[in-house]
Amino acid sequence: MDLDRLNDKETAVYEALKKVIDPELGVSLIDLGLIYDIKVDKENICKINWTLTTMGCPIIEVLTKMIEDAAIGIDGIKKCQTKLVYYPPWTPKMMSRQARMILRIHL
Repeated sequence: MDLDRLNDKETAVYEALKKVIDPELGVSLIDLGLIYDIKVDKENICKINWTLTTMGCPIIEVLTKMIEDAAIGIDGIKKCQTKLVYYPPWTPKMMSRQARMILRIHL
């Protein structure tokens, strides 16, 4: 995700998503590289494209709710629409250095 192109509300959503921790891995969705795109339109509707580390993840609904709650918690955001995408395919290379260290993944 190109952080330089985010507007103020999108940046606020990004920062809120840094606090959303994957309950199975104990790492934020941002550090895992699962958040692909954040957009906030003129009507203050937030749209987030995101993915999973594995297809068929049993906690999709939990993660979706956590993402939506984080976005709606930002002042001015009226609604959040999430879209689960599988392209580009997620790989451990998308993780932050910190996440790889926490999970002891060496690339």
